[in-house]
Amino acid sequence: MLKIIHPPATAAATAEHPLATAGRHLARYGLVVVIAWIGALKYTPYEAAAIQPLIAHSPIFSWIYGLVSVRGFAAVLGTLEITAAVLIAARPLWPRISAAGGAMGVLLFASTLSFLFTTPGVLAASGFPVLSVLPGQFLLKDLVLIGVSLWTLGDSLGAAARRGARGGQRR
Repeated sequence: MLKIIHPPATAAATAEHPLATAGRHLARYGLVVVIAWIGALKYTPYEAAAIQPLIAHSPIFSWIYGLVSVRGFAAVLGTLEITAAVLIAARPLWPRISAAGGAMGVLLFASTLSFLFTTPGVLAASGFPVLSVLPGQFLLKDLVLIGVSLWTLGDSLGAAARRGARGGQRR
């Protein structure tokens, strides 16, 4: 049997560029700050009122206001967002736990992106492709945030797998 052996990669060939390293850290911990900040704002009357029309027009979420108040739902959502941020930040110590936070981020931002299709006033008066500032452009930014959440999820799962393959004790 023929066995192909690849030479080990040199450190110079596999080293990450310092800007890529900085970008990776900024992406992860910038996401943590954004999600935590938005989550903390959900406890304010201002933010609870601001998300009310988005939730009320959603065929997926509008039923929630039949169970809890606008402020109550905003607080639950804020708690979920803060939890996701804390879990994502745990990546250096607990990559599997960080993966759960990344998955939460993906779900949170997928939910808010769905409002692009259900909230009146997303398109400007001139129509597609012009988005209104609020809520259109406000919601569109979540496309980038869901991408960073998905990257965080994949990066954390990869780190957990590598740690498990090495027999690492930290989970």
